[in-house]
Amino acid sequence: MLQPGVSIFSSDETMREKLGDSLPHFSERDKELLKHSIDFVGLNHYTTRFVRHAKMDLEDNDFYRVQEADRIAEWEDGEMIGEKAASSWLYIVPWGLRKVLNYISTRYNYPPVYVTENGMDDEDDHTSPIHEMLDDKLRVSYYKGYLAAVHQAIKDGCNVRGYFAWSLMDNFEWHLGYTKRFGLIYVDYRNGLTRHLKSSAYWFLRFLKDEQGKNGKLD
Repeated sequence: MLQPGVSIFSSDETMREKLGDSLPHFSERDKELLKHSIDFVGLNHYTTRFVRHAKMDLEDNDFYRVQEADRIAEWEDGEMIGEKAASSWLYIVPWGLRKVLNYISTRYNYPPVYVTENGMDDEDDHTSPIHEMLDDKLRVSYYKGYLAAVHQAIKDGCNVRGYFAWSLMDNFEWHLGYTKRFGLIYVDYRNGLTRHLKSSAYWFLRFLKDEQGKNGKLD
């Protein structure tokens, strides 16, 4: 329901048809107060899927089934949409971020946008030596791709004001607990919560300092 705060107020007839009185009703005064009322759009973005319509199965209470949406992680030829991170839902698809930033911009008249979360996870593997856990090459590749996508979106004309990586340190991930690690900094849960910079943290340090290699690109 982003539209009322950034653009003209309109009622989605499809939503009205499906949800009926479950949707709120706004007075004309409410509508006027809501128009153009936001300061910025905060976007949490991790991955991208294709979506197609799927009939709701009343025996299945799955979140996406209730929305009559089927998420697809493959192209028509069977190729995966991107490399998979530790979580089953998280595929690495940088172009998806560029597309959604452009969609927000063109659909809602170029509001200021902050990417408030963006990142990927590793599996917590207590059997691996710590130096292997710190060498997170895939995360480095993830951030290179997604930051490049943000850069391209800005060149496209999107009003992107900021970007926040998720996350600074490994942390408790909802129902997944400590089994998934999103951090740039490794937290050793078994040895006094000591903290160790991963390869991605060092890459970010060089990136933020604008340190370039001989070829003019950040290694």
